[in-house]
Amino acid sequence: MTLSRFSHSGKRCPSSYNILDNSKVVSEECRRQLTALFNHYYPIETDPQRPVEEKLPHMVEWWTRAHELLCGQRIPRLQIAEVVRESGAMLREGYETFFDTLHQHDIPLFIFSAGVGDVLEEVIRQREVLHPNVHIVSNYMDFGDDGLLQGFKAPLIHIFNKNSSAGGSASYFRQLQGRTNILLLGDSLGDLSMADGVPRVQDILKVGFLNDKVEEQRERYLDAYDVVLENDETLDVVNGLLRHVLSLADSEDERGS
Repeated sequence: MTLSRFSHSGKRCPSSYNILDNSKVVSEECRRQLTALFNHYYPIETDPQRPVEEKLPHMVEWWTRAHELLCGQRIPRLQIAEVVRESGAMLREGYETFFDTLHQHDIPLFIFSAGVGDVLEEVIRQREVLHPNVHIVSNYMDFGDDGLLQGFKAPLIHIFNKNSSAGGSASYFRQLQGRTNILLLGDSLGDLSMADGVPRVQDILKVGFLNDKVEEQRERYLDAYDVVLENDETLDVVNGLLRHVLSLADSEDERGS
């Protein structure tokens, strides 16, 4: 719900997990159990009164139980693309400009997702913006020789451990040692740690999308993020920031030459 929309025309848009939950590859009983998990754990995740430390074991339990349910469905790898095509998943308005601008200027786009990596990657691929500069760390499915889902690859990535401790991120961060500035986009307070572990960072501009429970969470978001966007389903502000930063860089290059 950072690069993807939270809602459209008053209706909640699906997350990468929801895309699977609501598809034909998941049984009604499994869908019912996944919904029950969401109804139990989501209020814990978004409870402004609970510290992150208290939420952590609940998030691990939620993700673990959801993965076990999905594995029981023996989902075929070959159906992932079709499931995504038939879903209501939507990237935020202006996503083409965002992805293409970063690609054209050779700026790495690192996507930390607590969702399903295979689904997220397919969403981006079908929108034709999965450029070579995009690197994704997420919960990727593990398919058996028969092409059916048998598990999820370690480590487990949930909403509050998206940082350098996650597998695949530390080595990638080391490749970015020459880059000292980060534009961090997130939709939860757990996203604030995503840049932890990037070496020699000088400046981080943090943009937060406040999608849900706006009144209850506004103050905490304003304290944590540099820019807070409430109920904004676009990337207009982010693209504007990119244009400004890149224009400044071009001006400096011209003066230097």
